[in-house]
Amino acid sequence: MKVAIYQNDPLFGEVEKNVLETGRAVMEKEFDILVLPELFATGYLFRHKEEALELADPAGTGYAFGGLFQLAEIKNALIIYGFPEKRDGKLFNSAIAVFPNGDFRVYQKTHLFDREKEIFSPGETGFFVFEFRGARIGIMICFDWRFPESARKLTLLGAQIICHPSNLVLPHCPSAMVIRALENGVFTVTANRTGIENRAGSRLEFIGQSRIIAPTGEIMAELGKDEKGVAIVDIDPKLADNKSVTQRNDLLKDRRPEFY
Repeated sequence: MKVAIYQNDPLFGEVEKNVLETGRAVMEKEFDILVLPELFATGYLFRHKEEALELADPAGTGYAFGGLFQLAEIKNALIIYGFPEKRDGKLFNSAIAVFPNGDFRVYQKTHLFDREKEIFSPGETGFFVFEFRGARIGIMICFDWRFPESARKLTLLGAQIICHPSNLVLPHCPSAMVIRALENGVFTVTANRTGIENRAGSRLEFIGQSRIIAPTGEIMAELGKDEKGVAIVDIDPKLADNKSVTQRNDLLKDRRPEFY
């Protein structure tokens, strides 16, 4: 199975341009799963909730969904991307997995970071796992990484691949995801963005360093801090089913949650 990450530097609010640029960047690539950053088409630094609502869509609607459903159909691939989601009168920082036939699954960010708490409601979907071409896939978004329970919950639900759309500004996550992969015996696929946003009275510099990491903790592919582009690796999702550490130790069977 070919897994791809795309690292971009979106223009704030220019959804159409950002979606078209993504399509051009990946159209000639071959992949089964493509993971894009958190809020990849809108930008991140909203002035206020009303501005975010103007750029938000209900799941399964809007320009970004239309463009990426078309791309998923053309490439016969699963595409996972972050977007601001309007739902039931609330606004969520969400990620959507779009299947080639137009079906989709939506995950709403569980752990909101900093000013996100002024813009978004905490996610209500909880963590879940779904299948694509025999692989079991889970999603978490950016700051969810900081809570080891996120990746562990997905692992306990059976995930082989954890897809991780991100807009990282703190330096720790790229290294920490090596640990998340190793401690859970899963593939992790972090798609971050690069560039700087200076608006809403804040300046954020995004750290890039998107990575695909094997269950052994090996970094299989990565992009640089300021690099825009695509990285693709072949993986065997079934390798994540082996939780053995030694002949006598198993990552999940040796857990003793009654003492945690």
